[in-house]
Amino acid sequence: MSSPPDTSDNPVRFADFDLAPAVLKAVDEVGYETPSPIQAATLPPLLAGRDLLGMAQTGTGKTAAFALPLLSRLDLSRAEPQLLVLTPTRELAIQVAEAMQRYARHLPGFHILPVYGGQGMDVQLRQLRRGVHVVVGTPGRVQDHLRRKTLKLDTLSALVLDEADEMLRMGFIDDVEQILEHTPPERQIALFSATMPEPIRRVTQKYLRDPVEIRIQAKTKTVTAITQRYWQVSGTHKLDALTRILEVEDFDGIIIFVRTKTATVELAEKLEARGYSAAPLNGDITQQMREKTVERLKSGVIDIIVGTDVVARGLDVPRISHVINYDIPYDTEAYIHRIGRTGRAGRTGDAILFVAPRETRMLRAIEKATGQPITPMQLPSREAITGKRVGQFKQLITDTLEGQDLGYYEELIEGYQAEHNIGLAEIAAALAYLVQRERPLKPSVDEVPEVATRAPAREREDARRDPRQRARRDEDRGEPRGREGGAPEAGMMRYRIEVGRSHGAEPKHIVGAIANEAGIESRYIGRIRLFDDFSVIELPEGMPKHVFQHLKNVWVCGRKLNITPDQGPAGKPGGKKPGFKKPGFKKAEGGKGKRKDNAAGRSRKP
Repeated sequence: MSSPPDTSDNPVRFADFDLAPAVLKAVDEVGYETPSPIQAATLPPLLAGRDLLGMAQTGTGKTAAFALPLLSRLDLSRAEPQLLVLTPTRELAIQVAEAMQRYARHLPGFHILPVYGGQGMDVQLRQLRRGVHVVVGTPGRVQDHLRRKTLKLDTLSALVLDEADEMLRMGFIDDVEQILEHTPPERQIALFSATMPEPIRRVTQKYLRDPVEIRIQAKTKTVTAITQRYWQVSGTHKLDALTRILEVEDFDGIIIFVRTKTATVELAEKLEARGYSAAPLNGDITQQMREKTVERLKSGVIDIIVGTDVVARGLDVPRISHVINYDIPYDTEAYIHRIGRTGRAGRTGDAILFVAPRETRMLRAIEKATGQPITPMQLPSREAITGKRVGQFKQLITDTLEGQDLGYYEELIEGYQAEHNIGLAEIAAALAYLVQRERPLKPSVDEVPEVATRAPAREREDARRDPRQRARRDEDRGEPRGREGGAPEAGMMRYRIEVGRSHGAEPKHIVGAIANEAGIESRYIGRIRLFDDFSVIELPEGMPKHVFQHLKNVWVCGRKLNITPDQGPAGKPGGKKPGFKKPGFKKAEGGKGKRKDNAAGRSRKP
């Protein structure tokens, strides 16, 4: 088992590897400057065609580690599947496909197809007929295409198993092995897993040929001197959110991290236009200019640096009180380096992270790497901003009264008062308005729009993460999980599926298949009870017809579900008949309408 090379003194660059020029160009545009440890260790063997076994946690940068070399080896003249990436969940499949699309943006004629449950089969069939170079999918939907003979894997040159231990935990390992049996023997395999349980070890021994083994040790680092918070990116523009935060935070110096060199310049200019003293710092800036910018930050000439990850190396400025991750980093180690610019030498510091909804996986990986929970925060309200501005204005008055000789101005105001017979309070109000005309003490609705103050609840996030844990917990408590449990929960309907204990089924197999192959969000999957030859499961009322039909043909443990409304032991229906539209089901891609999200209490497009 090899470890990544030590590149601390002489960091390698992506240009040092034999990546395709078009891929290198995309890497530069994305903003990567130096490879992460797993990328530096993985690129050479994958570019050389070697099989690879990588042990790495989420958040180490492994998507780029396998995508960049394998994209560089594609034959774009062949419009047929050459690379298959298997992921445990539809969410990860979408993320991986989007990342690979970014890296391949300059590859002429490149086509990639994510395949997962819940998306209309006709969309996937149409793209497969057109021709694709890369397929990214969940095991169940890939199996579905193999059974239909709509996807052939005999042209594959490489296959990636991403988060293999998670696929094992969700009951997909048999599907994975069946898919591997459809691939040509000479294909290259890269398997990534955070842990190496025995079933995964058996897969590697059976299917991988003399693999290069790489272990990336997760660097857990406590940062107790730094207060960590995150804002869930919502409808408010990130720039507006940033300026609100800057309004109310008591900061001295700040580093704001973004992903690309271009963004450093653009954001610094926008902050300057809003009255903040800011400057960009990135890898294209000369060493002389870098030193000058850092010196200006140290001396207080500027208060904010907007930089890429290159800024985090060796920067130690005592007055840095805050680090703001405007763009979430690509890996956890970069995050630790970033926030380490504050809270140094016994001082305290603040770190704020902007997190888009689909970046919550990285948020959880960061929490694990830092050994600390990151607290959700709300954007400052208009009242909070008003209070901050008024406080600053009052302090300005106090400082001026204490530090300035105001005799001349007192005579001027007394003369004006005598001439116009106006009270001192009215004169002071007029002067206050003039002083604050460009920055009103009470911001308008246009300057600070109303925003929802909903912060994600940790309990709701935990419930959404893994219903299998909830299922196991209920079983451990001995709670009834089916017919003996009485009526279904409110808003749920009970169904019968034709797979049970005698077929080797477990709740995790059923949950994994339904969550990933039928487009039903995992948080909406209710109680499950296993019997010998069948099982019963509670799902939200009002299952759309296309989802119901799809579920009939989903396979679990070698059997079709053949789902039907449960009739109960006395032949009575176990819930309401389908027809009432209920939250929890996503329409096929391209469908119209909205669905209501119970947890969030808002409507959004599917």
